[in-house]
Amino acid sequence: MHKALLIDPEKCTSCLQCEMACSFEQEGIFNPAKSRIKIFEFEHGRRAVPYTCTQCAEAWCLHACPVEALTRNAETNAVELNPQTCVGCKVCTIACPFGTINYDRDTHKVFKCNLCGGDPACAKACPTDAITYVEDNWTGYERMKASAVAGHGRPAAG
Repeated sequence: MHKALLIDPEKCTSCLQCEMACSFEQEGIFNPAKSRIKIFEFEHGRRAVPYTCTQCAEAWCLHACPVEALTRNAETNAVELNPQTCVGCKVCTIACPFGTINYDRDTHKVFKCNLCGGDPACAKACPTDAITYVEDNWTGYERMKASAVAGHGRPAAG
């Protein structure tokens, strides 16, 4: 069974620990601009929502890449980028409907979440469990069903 990141915006405090952990894990530096996960703040900072690549089943970015620099990892189910193959054309950034593939002006390549090889640094660093790494069937229909049964928008305990 594959796993996926589950994001609960109600628990996010906008502490940026996820962004720092990601940039350090992926780039070896603490720099939110190099993070594969971002915190979107709205309502003048009163609400924060972490967002990153959802590893779409029908990954438009993967199909759009003219040089096949994006491939699906069979073990983690993540769409991963091979930076040696990437030519920096940015077609994948246009194809992604969620805007979760970014262009790095320093390397002239794109970058995106690769689930840290199956051990996401963002989830480990989140102090409020706003980001967790769970069985992927719990992120969709089963989670919605449990929320409906609980009757208040959150999964039933237990």
